[in-house]
Amino acid sequence: MAKSSKVIIARGARKTSVARVFLKPGGKGEISVNGKDFREYFGNVFEFVEKVLEPFKVTNTLGKFDAYVTVKGGGISSQAQAVRHGIALALSQYDPQTLRPILRKLDLVRRDPRMVESKKYGKVKARKSKQYSKR
Repeated sequence: MAKSSKVIIARGARKTSVARVFLKPGGKGEISVNGKDFREYFGNVFEFVEKVLEPFKVTNTLGKFDAYVTVKGGGISSQAQAVRHGIALALSQYDPQTLRPILRKLDLVRRDPRMVESKKYGKVKARKSKQYSKR
């Protein structure tokens, strides 16, 4: 699907957050997350805003695409990372020859496999035990 004017759909994920990204080439650079502007959605926190814009900045495509994103699950930080992953995958679908190597070099295309460890029986949390008392 190299360099067409069709909408590119990709799915990004991180922990329990899942983001569906609809990328439209030839836009004004508008990014909306769950119907809101992405800066408003992420509370204009610099760290999250930069995370979302990172795939566009490293590929010099900032302002060349409109992105409509739906994201659910997890916390706000993992949602921002899921959106970043989805945008990176959509950009790599748009132009696999030139954009994908750049995104792969910065490890933006690969999904972060780390998840929360499950709680074990006899423990307070996954690894935390009750305090041991000798007497």
